[in-house]
Amino acid sequence: MQQLEINDIQGLLIRGYGELPACNFILLSIRNKVAARQWIKEILPEITPGSKKPQSIALHIAFTYAGLHAIGLSQETLDSFSIELEDGMLTPHKQLFLGDFGNSSPANWQWGGPNQTPPHLMLMVYAIDETALNDWYLKHEPRFINNGLSLIKRLDTGVISDRKEHFGFHDGIAQPIIEGLSKKAEPGNTVPPGEFILGYKNNYDQYPNTPQVPDDAFSNDLPMAESPGLRDLGKNGSYLVFRQMEQDVGGFWNYVRKVTSENGIDNTEEMIKLASKFVGRWPSGAPITACPDKDDTGLGNMDNFGYRSFDADGQRCPIGSHIRRTNPRDSMDMDIKASVEISNKHRILRRGRSYGKPVCESLDPAAILNSKNFEGERGLHFICFNSDISRQFEFIQNAWVNNPKLSRLYNERDPIIGNNLHPQDEHRQGIFSIPMKGLRKRYCDVPEFVTIKGGAYFFMPGIKSLTYLSSI
Repeated sequence: MQQLEINDIQGLLIRGYGELPACNFILLSIRNKVAARQWIKEILPEITPGSKKPQSIALHIAFTYAGLHAIGLSQETLDSFSIELEDGMLTPHKQLFLGDFGNSSPANWQWGGPNQTPPHLMLMVYAIDETALNDWYLKHEPRFINNGLSLIKRLDTGVISDRKEHFGFHDGIAQPIIEGLSKKAEPGNTVPPGEFILGYKNNYDQYPNTPQVPDDAFSNDLPMAESPGLRDLGKNGSYLVFRQMEQDVGGFWNYVRKVTSENGIDNTEEMIKLASKFVGRWPSGAPITACPDKDDTGLGNMDNFGYRSFDADGQRCPIGSHIRRTNPRDSMDMDIKASVEISNKHRILRRGRSYGKPVCESLDPAAILNSKNFEGERGLHFICFNSDISRQFEFIQNAWVNNPKLSRLYNERDPIIGNNLHPQDEHRQGIFSIPMKGLRKRYCDVPEFVTIKGGAYFFMPGIKSLTYLSSI
């Protein structure tokens, strides 16, 4: 088993900081690389390693490809990073891969788009409460200006009660277990650390590609790379995907209300059931494949389940539902073991936070529909880690989320986060089908429930690599 160097790994890769509910994501640009390197050196002692469980404040830092260039890395070193980091999310072929069309087109983004100042780095600050978070920011904001940095955007977050997201569903349940990090190894859900952290073996029993720097006086603390004369800049780092996803809560629940009503009368039971079919879980988090007829709050944290044994055709949890698309588990067209192995080669480690005010406190479906507070923006700052953006995050988006012909489906994309304005689409809104004995039931004209408002790919270095970046 590989020994993780948690002293050198930034702590967000190790834990999600549920005990630190206040959080800001601060996007900055670099105006003066010499001053910015000095600022990194000064802030380094505040960066939280994986070996520390902070009580009040945790701080992390990550860089875009443009940021690594702005801080002063040579082109030779920049070329050793993944091509996905260099390409970012804005090229035409990435738009096709990610499904960013219509309102989600990068031209419409609030940040990170082609018409905005590109972010160079992101500070991720987690705090025990809003007071501690604001105190930290007021202390550090002048240091940005004084050290060659400019503020692009400060993204706020919020914690929703009962670990729900804005549509009202319990979230954050399906997370892979990193081998060597937890004593609780679960068959089928435990993956090698190299899937998320550079410098360790992945599911292919190989070390992922890693950025490298010359072996010189500045890089003495970095481990030697396999290639002679080079050192490993990526060791204990990871690639971070950030997407700001605005959620249309009113649109979601009003759609399921409309298509399940009978003679103009709401059918609350069927409304909740259809919404849960879209998601793949009931509002409590219970997987619909385990309890198909009604919610079972006792199964709210259940994640040890499959589809093949008693739901192969998707009559319980439709094949096109959100959680079945993004993690097919054992349900692909091969034997169970091979299906799980393939699924695990496309896992991501999620660390997102909600933002915006919930439409109501409880986020119970009935309360949501009776709410009058649909104004304003709310959604999810989606964050995930992976060692191979192409094989993991982008594969999920392209081959599973936005694939209209996934596993015998036709003209269907993910009903929650899929985008139906793809140039090759014959229609402008979504389709969702539920297999049944005999004929399937199809819902048409499913509107867009999630809109992308910004995004970027980042590299989160190990702490020794951060030291190198401050010294070049």
